[in-house]
Amino acid sequence: MTVLVTGAGGFIGGHLVAKLLADGHSVRGIDVKQLDDWHQVHDAAENVVGDCSDPVDAHKIADGADEIYNLAADMGGMGFIENNKAECMLSVLTSTNMLLAARDAGTKRFFYSSSACVYDGTKQQTVDATALTEADAYPADPEDGYGWEKLFSERMARHFREDFGLETRVARYHNVYGPHGSWEGGREKAPAALCRKVAQAKLSGDHTLEIWGDGEQTRSFMYVDDCVRGTMDILAGDNIEPVNLGSAELVTINQMASVLEDIAGVTLEHSHDLSAPQGVRGRNSDNTMFRSIYGWEPSIPLATGLEATYRWIYDQLSARS
Repeated sequence: MTVLVTGAGGFIGGHLVAKLLADGHSVRGIDVKQLDDWHQVHDAAENVVGDCSDPVDAHKIADGADEIYNLAADMGGMGFIENNKAECMLSVLTSTNMLLAARDAGTKRFFYSSSACVYDGTKQQTVDATALTEADAYPADPEDGYGWEKLFSERMARHFREDFGLETRVARYHNVYGPHGSWEGGREKAPAALCRKVAQAKLSGDHTLEIWGDGEQTRSFMYVDDCVRGTMDILAGDNIEPVNLGSAELVTINQMASVLEDIAGVTLEHSHDLSAPQGVRGRNSDNTMFRSIYGWEPSIPLATGLEATYRWIYDQLSARS
């Protein structure tokens, strides 16, 4: 069986390819970036540089693929999402052309990586907002740009299943983090950005830390190993509805910074940039549906995942000095 991973040069894609190879699958990885820019390159996989948003490339890429994990998208952390709405929405070309290519290739199963950004913004306006259930996506008020594309592509995946018989599965990712991800350059998410800032403070001796917003905004963060396991379970399973894939361990950004200070063994003076992008006020994953279907839920503690992530980013910075 041939398994195709789009976005294989990205953060989650690289980890997913590694797990699929370890499980004995024949894997084809595709990414628009040149191989030197992939987060991880696995020699045992067929590694292809191509553009999933192009219909010709998409059909070539999907040919012979029994299963497809479609992770390819133009995205990043909140700073990128809020300032690149059109670019984020253009990912609909990737979603559309990969679904068409999968249908035409006779692919048996197709996974689409959606996001918690599809959820109704009015339900995320306080730090103690109720954890989001799958039903909270409608009435629709998703994150502008990125969230709208994800919500539309979810519906398109549903209708390809209903109209063409392509077995589609959808996960709504909640803030995935871990080693081998973006940690600088503007596309990094909060855990990687804070890991970098704390590591820089440790290495430089400048014990200050800038936090976007007041730091009291709340989130749950899922370690990448849990994400990969859940992704594979969702594609293999019978559930056809979009389902949350995230940790239910809710923390403030200030709390996450304190955890990282403990890991690094430093005490930092915090400043807060109230003008910086910070997204919704509070977001957490309700895992009731996921737990009832798959019999487990993402549970790697934030402190455990942050330590592995911090150590990796610290090593990247240290190698430059």
